[in-house]
Amino acid sequence: MQQFRRLTPLALALGLLLGSPAALAAEVAEASAAATEGKAPLPLDELRTFAEVMDRIKAAYVEPVDDKTLLENAIKGMLSNLDPHSAYLEPEAFAELQESTSGEFGGLGIEVGTEDGFIKVVSPIDDTPASKAGIQPGDLIVKIDGQPTKGLSLMEAVDKMRGKAGSKINLTLVREGGKPFDVELTRAVIKVRSVKSQMLEDGYGLIRISQFQVNTGEEVGKALGKLRKDNGKKLRGLVLDLRNNPGGVLQAAVEVSDHFLKKGLIVYTEGRIANSELRFNADPADASEGVPLVVLINGGSASASEIVAGALQDHKRGVLMGTDSFGKGSVQTVLPLNNDRALKLTTALYFTPNGRSIQAQGIVPDIEVARAKLTREDGGELIKEADLAGHLGNGNGGADKPSGKKAKGDPRPQDDDYQLSQALNLLKGLSVTRGD
Repeated sequence: MQQFRRLTPLALALGLLLGSPAALAAEVAEASAAATEGKAPLPLDELRTFAEVMDRIKAAYVEPVDDKTLLENAIKGMLSNLDPHSAYLEPEAFAELQESTSGEFGGLGIEVGTEDGFIKVVSPIDDTPASKAGIQPGDLIVKIDGQPTKGLSLMEAVDKMRGKAGSKINLTLVREGGKPFDVELTRAVIKVRSVKSQMLEDGYGLIRISQFQVNTGEEVGKALGKLRKDNGKKLRGLVLDLRNNPGGVLQAAVEVSDHFLKKGLIVYTEGRIANSELRFNADPADASEGVPLVVLINGGSASASEIVAGALQDHKRGVLMGTDSFGKGSVQTVLPLNNDRALKLTTALYFTPNGRSIQAQGIVPDIEVARAKLTREDGGELIKEADLAGHLGNGNGGADKPSGKKAKGDPRPQDDDYQLSQALNLLKGLSVTRGD
């Protein structure tokens, strides 16, 4: 019943707008009764102003505007000024949100937010038009098909970027305060593969999570099993890559964390309504078998990614490497309305096991490693003892090792990824000190 009482101001507004003087008197009486019962009085002056503004728009605006449009715009405005993540979802946007958490949707494959009235890239999603075009976290989208984005709501900008698969779109970007530049992309049906895994070297594996979807926890469990099978024995080290992961489903973040923890708190949330105060704890099973762990994060790691990174850092389960994360520490709840509409409303903040709020601060890595480009020098190899004529053989019977270029093997992810190569080197160092 509490939720219905909270709708009373809207009912009053409708009475003022659409009702008779008798209806208005009834609403005022109801407000007085509510005040008598100890409830907060309704903001009657503001509601009268709202009704007057709506009436003036209908009477004087240059073009006729219907009640439905005005009221829906009022709702959108109400939510857009709360925080960047709360929104009113019309049927199409609500359906798209449901599709995105299941792993398939149409568009560019780009997670966006707002900053100073501009649309800001949180992160591109792996293997999508956005990532292939080189769009980076932090890029500002200042124009969409030549139209400025300044003043657009987040949902309006997303609507403009979505479109039929195969159609083209031009984004004007600004990167790190530089000059604007254009990027042309072709929209596609985005099929996000949440989890990828592979062996980096003998004994060392990589799990990459691009987005937290409903089945991500289960997929990470399967990936751990496959890596053990591919290695033929227990892994010596694992890199968990959460870079440019914009987040997703809270429960998936809990399940992923639980694969690496045997006990203790994973995350807790606090809000004003009863069901927004939740606590999630790890169970005793450890799918990772305690494998040494390095977690990669960067400025595109947000929300659910930060839950996982924060939990593993607080429990000292792994070493965090990379750069500061995005800093989205709020929880959004989707509240369905009638007519296939919904509210996406910020209802809680989440906290790491040690009570840290990540909101607007982010997770700070244990070892900071900035993004860099790897270049390898090829200055020729110096002559070694084994190249010299008449050199002595190895007294222990070992084979000679003369100079000479090594055979070039298949390309590996760490060859062109500085942060990943540093994570692998750290795992190797840990392996040496443990005597593995």
